[in-house]
Amino acid sequence: MSSKDNQEERHRRGRLLALLPLAVFGLLGVAFYWGLWNNDDRLPSTLIGKPIPEFALPPIEGRQDGLSSVDLEGQVSLVNVWASWCVPCRAENPLLVELAEAGIVPIYGINYKDDPEAALAFLDELGDPFTRIGADQSGRVAIDWGVYGVPETYVIDAEGQIAYKHVGPFDQASLEEDILPVVRRLQAESDP
Repeated sequence: MSSKDNQEERHRRGRLLALLPLAVFGLLGVAFYWGLWNNDDRLPSTLIGKPIPEFALPPIEGRQDGLSSVDLEGQVSLVNVWASWCVPCRAENPLLVELAEAGIVPIYGINYKDDPEAALAFLDELGDPFTRIGADQSGRVAIDWGVYGVPETYVIDAEGQIAYKHVGPFDQASLEEDILPVVRRLQAESDP
């Protein structure tokens, strides 16, 4: 191999190496762009179709009733994991209050790692849609439920199984298009 051929080979390899970072950057840009505009924010849950984890939570200090797995059997219900420090929970709460007032489905709350006084102030200010609320001070129950972050909303069937999970705050559209159709279907299936 001549010196000239050697030089051309090194030059060709040098160009390829120079293009490698550009190609990597381009692929990262495509992935970022896809993630930015991808509207599918569903996160799969391995608990769908399985019984809710057994738990018994005390009430928030200042309230009478806590929440346990036994409370979620025998009827279709929603379980909302929330906290007073959660900004998206504030945005979602008026829809929960509206839903509770309509009486379509009982709504239960798991108050996640929250200060009891702040949680009660949150409910006093924004309204209390919950039939019962359990205080998950340690976050252990949320871990058992597979909570990624607050808020999260679960549809529970009459047998106490998780039928649907909505991660993040829901809006009117996702309530009407995603959550309530599951509730209505399960209610129709559980009516004799």
